[in-house]
Amino acid sequence: MKYIKLRSVTWWASATPIIGGVFIAFEPVHALHDWAAATSAMFGNAPPAVLINAGLAGIGLRGAIK
Repeated sequence: MKYIKLRSVTWWASATPIIGGVFIAFEPVHALHDWAAATSAMFGNAPPAVLINAGLAGIGLRGAIK
């Protein structure tokens, strides 16, 4: 459980882009076009791959620093 810290604000700050990126990436599957567009707008219209990679990098850095 080195990388998963559910009580950490920094962990949630890194997990949020991952969750948003996965939601946007699977938009054709769940057909929630308006919600995916709103989620994308919240993250500055960044591509899903960028959001997922940024979140993974944040979690990895947090685990490496500690």
